[in-house]
Amino acid sequence: MAHLFSPLKIKSIEFKNRIIVSPMCEYSSEDGFANDWHLVHLGSRAIGGAALVITEATAVSAEGRISPGDLGIWKDEHIEKLKQITDFIHQYGSVAGIQLAHAGRKASHEVPWKGGAQIASNKENGWRSLAPSAMPFTASEEAPIELDKQGIEKIKADFKAAAERALKAGFKVIELHGAHGYLIHEFYSPLSNHRTDEYGGSFENRIRLLLEVTESVKEVWPDEYPLFVRISSTDWTEGGWTADDSSALAKILKDKGIDLVDCSSGGNVATAKIPLKPGYQVEFAEKLRKETGILTGAVGLITEPEQADEIIKSGQADVVLLAREFLRDPYFPLRAAHQLGQEVKWPSQYERAKW
Repeated sequence: MAHLFSPLKIKSIEFKNRIIVSPMCEYSSEDGFANDWHLVHLGSRAIGGAALVITEATAVSAEGRISPGDLGIWKDEHIEKLKQITDFIHQYGSVAGIQLAHAGRKASHEVPWKGGAQIASNKENGWRSLAPSAMPFTASEEAPIELDKQGIEKIKADFKAAAERALKAGFKVIELHGAHGYLIHEFYSPLSNHRTDEYGGSFENRIRLLLEVTESVKEVWPDEYPLFVRISSTDWTEGGWTADDSSALAKILKDKGIDLVDCSSGGNVATAKIPLKPGYQVEFAEKLRKETGILTGAVGLITEPEQADEIIKSGQADVVLLAREFLRDPYFPLRAAHQLGQEVKWPSQYERAKW
């Protein structure tokens, strides 16, 4: 059996292979509501054979959206359509996961095909963003509001309430979004956190929000369901967050009951020089896995079945997460199985197209 197609059990959930649909923003919601686009987008990847299908970054509050088009889970009315989507995903043998997110200072932006620029808070569809410190992502943007203690408590409560709704909507995996320069990452990176209270300064203080959000979510998330965290393993910038910091964090997260760390990178510094190449972030998943023993996910320009299989076979990571390749090919797992000589069950409706 190809290593990519070996099953993996985490707590009570068994994943049929090691291929995960990485969260990908679709910017296709109104007022946070899922719609038929999300049903087809996510459902087709389940039909395509992915073990776990994770929604795009799903905002825990309206002000936590990257754009007005972001998916949301900040009110009970969002649950109904999400439940239809999770039911469909589970019907076709995949597991439904949701990434809970708060955009922090990178909130209130246009969707990418409208340029992606920040929408000023005094403009239509704009709002004031929130952050650990009143520092904009770029000099041309409006400075965010520095969160006070009351604001931080609301963030924690928002994540907890979102986790409760996620459970009602039928999700079986939660991934906390702590990467790409969004709120949680902004807190743990010294480049964006200049606070002098218990949430700033030392490593222990800067990771405090993530740990407290984790604790809040675990109060309502069943012990038998997996809980992941996505981190940016490095800021790719001198004086910023490092891979060694990530290893230290991963050890703590493991002790706190996190099951898997999804190892991405970057996103917090607009001028960072990132050495893009196939599998450029796999080294971080390998490092954290070997140094802490926590399960890790590798992501970043993973496009070929043989490449993905080697990552699992060599012990660099426990799962691979694909984004752009799944946009190109919703049926990547079926194609990968064919190329790797692995038998998998095709949907009955597609059997006649089998290679």
